[in-house]
Amino acid sequence: MRRFIALLFLALALAVIVWEAVGYFEYGDWSLIVFGEIAFRLFPEWLNTAQAVIQRYVSAWLWDPAIQTFLLWPAWPILGGLGLLLMLPGRRRR
Repeated sequence: MRRFIALLFLALALAVIVWEAVGYFEYGDWSLIVFGEIAFRLFPEWLNTAQAVIQRYVSAWLWDPAIQTFLLWPAWPILGGLGLLLMLPGRRRR
C-alpha cells in the first residue's frame, strides 16, 4: 500500500512538471505551480481551518514563517520528495 501511495506521489509530481511545461510552450513563460495553490484548489475549506487551528491552538509563529513558506514552494519537489521518502523504506533487498 505504501508503495502504491509513493508511486501516486511520484506520478503527481511528474504531472505537475508536464503541466508547467505545457504552460511554457503555450504561453512562452515558465511559471511554477506552488503547493499551496494545489492544496487550495483541492481542499479550500481545509486550508482555512488548518490555519485557524494551528494559529490558535498550536502556535502563531508555526503557521506564518514555517507552513506558509512550505505552501509557497513549487509543488513538484514536495510531491516527488514525499514519493521518494515513502519508497525508501519499502525497497526490496535481493
